[in-house]
Amino acid sequence: MAEKKKKKIGAWIIVGIVLVGLAGFGTGGLTGNIRTLGTVGEKDITVAAYQRTLDQQIRALSAQFGSQISFQQAQAFGIDRQALSQVVQTRTLDNEAAEMGISAGDMAVFERISAIQAFQGAGGFNRETYRLVLQQTGQSESAFEAEIREDLARTLLQASVVAGVPGSAAAADALVRYVAEARDVTLLRVTDALLTAPVPGATAADISAFYDANPDMFLLPEAREITYAWMTPAMIQDQMDVTDLAIETLYQDRIAEFIQPERRLVERLNYADRAAAQAAADRLAGAQTTFDALVAERGLTLADVDMGDLGRDDLPADTADAVFTASPGDVVGPFQTTLGAALFRVNAVLNAQEVTLQEAADDLRAELAAEAARSVINDDFDRITDLLAGGATLEDLAERTDLVLGQISWTPQVTEGIAAYDNFRDAAEALTEGAFPQLEVLSDGGVFALRLDGVTPARVPPLDTIRADVAARWQAQAQQDAVLARAAEIAAGLTADTDLAALGLTPRVESNLTRRSFVEGTPEGFNEVVFALTPGEARVVDAGNGALILRLDAITAADPTATDQAAQRAAITQSIGAGIAQDLFDAYAQAVQQSTRITINQATVDAVNAQLQ
Repeated sequence: MAEKKKKKIGAWIIVGIVLVGLAGFGTGGLTGNIRTLGTVGEKDITVAAYQRTLDQQIRALSAQFGSQISFQQAQAFGIDRQALSQVVQTRTLDNEAAEMGISAGDMAVFERISAIQAFQGAGGFNRETYRLVLQQTGQSESAFEAEIREDLARTLLQASVVAGVPGSAAAADALVRYVAEARDVTLLRVTDALLTAPVPGATAADISAFYDANPDMFLLPEAREITYAWMTPAMIQDQMDVTDLAIETLYQDRIAEFIQPERRLVERLNYADRAAAQAAADRLAGAQTTFDALVAERGLTLADVDMGDLGRDDLPADTADAVFTASPGDVVGPFQTTLGAALFRVNAVLNAQEVTLQEAADDLRAELAAEAARSVINDDFDRITDLLAGGATLEDLAERTDLVLGQISWTPQVTEGIAAYDNFRDAAEALTEGAFPQLEVLSDGGVFALRLDGVTPARVPPLDTIRADVAARWQAQAQQDAVLARAAEIAAGLTADTDLAALGLTPRVESNLTRRSFVEGTPEGFNEVVFALTPGEARVVDAGNGALILRLDAITAADPTATDQAAQRAAITQSIGAGIAQDLFDAYAQAVQQSTRITINQATVDAVNAQLQ
């Protein structure tokens, strides 16, 4: 356990110093003659160590986001402060190890260095490669070996702090009992079909009270009142003149799309020689095996032998003749390939397809018309922009160009018409009152310009304008309340002898449910309710559109001798031990740091950071 913890705590040290150090910023060129930015006890905090740690953390953050993070972005996340804190903690432990007389011998240092991949040659560790790599990264052998020696000493110190920390068997047992305990439960779904009387309609007083009690239910969001002028290719493409010659030319240019020869889904199983392939083919012919079994015998999967869909031209002539005359499921061969003799299985036939010019003409005409419309809009872009620059209003554009005027009360929930375009939505969100309209481009090649006329605050509409909606919502709530009441009535009288069929109920039994189980069709919080029940107890839960009666039938205690639970217990014990060890080490490191004199030259830190921007 101590050895595992030792590796966990110390692994990043070598990675940070060697891998990042060799591939990162290096140690010179950024800060001139400035070499240190502070001290911890008798140990210097070097600029190089800070740069390496900072580079490592920026790389890790970039990997997390999936794109390269700039230094300014890293600063916004506090990465520079984290890197400095990490270097300070490292040097604190280095200083503590030195004061305690903990050190690593020359042989241990050599073994660690000789194991580093960057220093390997053809026969293992290469002294000349070692020297050249360090020279290229601006490090001396003595300085690098001193760092390795400190790493090893620090690792020994860390290991001694956490050595022998046990996991808590009692806590692990309790967690396993909690997690692995199982329940058997019966579910009974109650719907409005089981109501003994219909729910009466809403009165005027009911509607008014419901409206007053639920303003958030009817709240309309803030709306931006926008006037717009726009034009899209679809608006004008019917005006475009498309010749039959243009349609035929496009058809011929894309003939492979319209005339597709037969293709087949094929698998290929290769053998070292023809004799082995023929022997396999004979076994297939004698029904002694299957193609899938032959694949497995070769240590392969069906994915390994899949060739996808092939045309005749993708195969040699003799192979193509056999493959394209076989039926789905047939195996043909062996045939010689560049990888040896092979058997081929046909999985499916993709029939030849032909779309004639006449059949494709309408789609091609529309495509050419849309392209021509986009070209017209693009050619008109500068003229429309000049009109706006000259003071033309959106209404003027509608009169003097092909742009169409419109108005919209826009909220993020509106997604129809022009609001279906992301370009419009982004522009509408950023629009300010008084701003001059600008011509912008839509994703389909259209253009638009906007003007914000005003903003309507969020509001609850007058009752008279939404009375029907309020009545419908009241009715739905009243119906659900009645169903829940009926379910509670049934649950109260539920016994082991209850005739569920007579009540119109169909039981659904779920067995061996644990706290991590998922039961389809159940509401949020289902597991919490199930594990709060006592055997024989029934409880009603709101299922949104109806109700569920849950009855606990049995509790199955965890079995610590079961293989899965024993493995779970071991993993939990190890996790608890690791957590305790980490907490212990953190407390130790913090105590050491508080008792060690630490000096940071903030001006130097700022200078280093400034040169990284």
